[in-house]
Amino acid sequence: MAFFLEVLFNGLLVGIMYSLVALGFALIYKASDVFNFAQGDMSLFAGLALVGFLTVMPLWLALICTIGVMTILAYGTVFIVFRPLVARPPLILFMAAIGLSFLVQGIGQSIWGTQPKGLFLGIPEITFDIKEVFLNTFDLTFGGVAGVLVVGLVLFFQKTRTGRALRAVADDHEAALSVGIPLLRAWAVTWMIAGIVATVAGVAWGSRLGVQFSLSLIAYKALPVLILGGIDSITGAILAGLVVGAGENLAEVFLGPYVGGGIQTFFPYLLALLFLWFRPYGMFGKEIIERV
Repeated sequence: MAFFLEVLFNGLLVGIMYSLVALGFALIYKASDVFNFAQGDMSLFAGLALVGFLTVMPLWLALICTIGVMTILAYGTVFIVFRPLVARPPLILFMAAIGLSFLVQGIGQSIWGTQPKGLFLGIPEITFDIKEVFLNTFDLTFGGVAGVLVVGLVLFFQKTRTGRALRAVADDHEAALSVGIPLLRAWAVTWMIAGIVATVAGVAWGSRLGVQFSLSLIAYKALPVLILGGIDSITGAILAGLVVGAGENLAEVFLGPYVGGGIQTFFPYLLALLFLWFRPYGMFGKEIIERV
């Protein structure tokens, strides 16, 4: 039982980081109907920026500057890339997001180089046990940071005036405009929040895997999370991330030996496929019924 709890808990900590990536997708899609294909590249860009700033300034200042860069990127994305495409078909917006992903990745690597970079934040990786359940201080630290960020975002959207305005834009663009909520400004705030989420995800995964091209591919790990939770649901992104993280860890440890291992790489997609058969809108996704 202790070993089972250890595997489960470590999977939940990884799942929180999956939730962060999925949260960036859900926020932008909910507010602007854009599937942000560049979310993983934004995490890579944030990691590269932080590594670059750390060479000339302390960590706290480097983090502030990185968030500033991501804010500029968010506003530039909305007002330069997507503003001319308002009211265009979803496929056009999706293609623009794909182009944005290559643009962000190219700019980041042009400025900071293409070689893999280590990212050490001074957080010690000390393993300790609580009643025979072994835990790691690094995973616990980032799990706590991700948890605080998620709770903060939930409170922001539920309790603040700006958060309620963003929810109104997400529910009905035309109704939000009719009561004086500026659409482009709401999009810019949403992309800025997604940029902050991408920064935390980029720092977390960059510290674990190194800041390199493969960091942008973590977005693909978020796709099963989006399918399970619902692409337009913030709550679903959080809970589904935990389900995917715990599920893939448990499957790899307890089922992997019987199938030769490697089950962790495809288990989330298998789970997503089952959901597509029986609940295509996810656990909390909004079902869309079109009358013709």
